[in-house]
Amino acid sequence: FASPVYTIVNKSLVPLAVPLFLFDSDLRRIIRDTGPLLVAFMVGAFSTIVGTLVAFPLFPMKALGIDQGWRVASALAARHIGGAINFVAVAETLSVESSAVSAAIAADNVVVAIYFSFLFFIAKNGEDFVETELKRNEIELSVTDPESVEDGNERSGMSLTSLGSSLCLASCLVTLGKMLTSAILPKGTSSLPLISMLTVTAATIYPKFFSSLVSSGAALGVLMMQMFFAVSGAAGSIGQVFQRAPSLFLFSALQIAVHFVCLNLIGRTALGLDRRDLYLASNANVGGPTTAAAMAKGKQWPSRVLPALMIGVLGYASATAIALALGPVLVRIVS
Repeated sequence: FASPVYTIVNKSLVPLAVPLFLFDSDLRRIIRDTGPLLVAFMVGAFSTIVGTLVAFPLFPMKALGIDQGWRVASALAARHIGGAINFVAVAETLSVESSAVSAAIAADNVVVAIYFSFLFFIAKNGEDFVETELKRNEIELSVTDPESVEDGNERSGMSLTSLGSSLCLASCLVTLGKMLTSAILPKGTSSLPLISMLTVTAATIYPKFFSSLVSSGAALGVLMMQMFFAVSGAAGSIGQVFQRAPSLFLFSALQIAVHFVCLNLIGRTALGLDRRDLYLASNANVGGPTTAAAMAKGKQWPSRVLPALMIGVLGYASATAIALALGPVLVRIVS
């Protein structure tokens, strides 16, 4: 259950994965192009906060340790606002014990798998004819624009040069983030939130440069995150998970259930948003951009594939800060 390799993955590769996933986080483009799906995503993030505040007093996860329950709750809130990379960032920032991380991942993955199956079951296949035709015309017009074609070619390309450039750029951002963290923040503070902020800022200021590295950055980031999950699993005991995880199962399940109910009440009743946008936003909240885009593709909603990816990236960029701000509220609940 222990190895120096695990330390290398957690301390060196995970920080690199954070900026690699955020190369596409041009906030101006995300706000401009996502439309109602962005509103649905924001409602979903708020619904996760509500779910956390409802579930935590009922299942404070005391079995994890005196001071670990609220930390794990914050990390799971980050996971259900923006995806797995945010869980890692918050867990690292709040110094969650490795055994608690393993138990939380094991329990939450089961709940998330069930929830995704539920979303796919209730979502209707296909788009409205008129909307699809409008989107097709929009795509045809954009193809005549040489700049849009050029951007598309840049974004889809991946080569040895782009892989090396992505790794080099991510390393520079991590190094700068660590230096600034040491210089301006208290000793022992995780550098991941500041690394995220630096990457989002840079990608927003220089979107054309970063767009050429999106594909290679995502590929390297996924590889490093898969290694993190493998390490987390190897460091955890199945027996320990079953001993410590029952409250985690219940917390995660209730958190997501409240998220879904609140999302639909606000989104449908108050704002009149389309159910497909709500389901995609929820998928992006809980799973991130790849699962949201996969759902849009699988349910034959082609006009929503790219917006789903973009709001998922926004989740990567914002969930860590939101969950860390939620932490002090959870501390007051248990105290």
